[in-house]
Amino acid sequence: MPDVLTLAISALAVLLIAFMRGAFGGGFAIIGIPLLSLVLDPIAAGAVLAPMFIAMDVFALRYWSPGTWSRPDVVRLVPAAVVGIAAGFLLMRAIDARLTAIAIALVTLAFAGHWLIGGGVPRTEPRSTAKALLWGTAGGVTTMVAHSGGPPIAMYLLTLGLPKAVYAGTTSIVFTAINLAKTGPWLLLGRPGRELWVLMALCVPAVPIGIHVGWLMHERLSQQQMYRACYGLLVVTACKLLWDGVRGYL
Repeated sequence: MPDVLTLAISALAVLLIAFMRGAFGGGFAIIGIPLLSLVLDPIAAGAVLAPMFIAMDVFALRYWSPGTWSRPDVVRLVPAAVVGIAAGFLLMRAIDARLTAIAIALVTLAFAGHWLIGGGVPRTEPRSTAKALLWGTAGGVTTMVAHSGGPPIAMYLLTLGLPKAVYAGTTSIVFTAINLAKTGPWLLLGRPGRELWVLMALCVPAVPIGIHVGWLMHERLSQQQMYRACYGLLVVTACKLLWDGVRGYL
């Protein structure tokens, strides 16, 4: 059995990630991962969260039905992300995860800064297959290497000016596919034992609670508030990525 501190922090991390999934559709798991890393090593944390993501997907589909998916973007992003996951898995030991984290963080901060300079008004751009493939692949790689597939996917979807429910629903189904694809590799890397499987089982009740509370918050946000919150979360995740990367060289 896991100790009380490990269980409490793990449940809090799962609750927080589920809340983000319910409110924004997904892509901000990195906010909860540092919490879990306080009591588990990063590989074990990733292995524990991988099945939790699947549980979140099951519950989230109740709120983000196919009517909220932007199919043209889903069919572009998902295959690219799967390719990125495969590349990330193969390259995890060959590339420097710290440099990857720093690069993604700087690009994300530049993207958010561009939005801020524009007065905080979302800049709508036409749908681009090339950009979808680029950011989808980047999201697949970073979800394996740097535990953060959210910023690249968001950097593509936020520029489309989608209605808030469609943005959240599209993000949700894209990350459902991503989570399904990366669960096997993460379990292979982490090889969780009995204690970690027990920890996962004990954390499952936090999933529906977090998703439902997050969805209630989503319902209360206006379109503008939704986009401001997403850009704000992008800045938070980028700063966390930047700190993780830089700290590795200190």
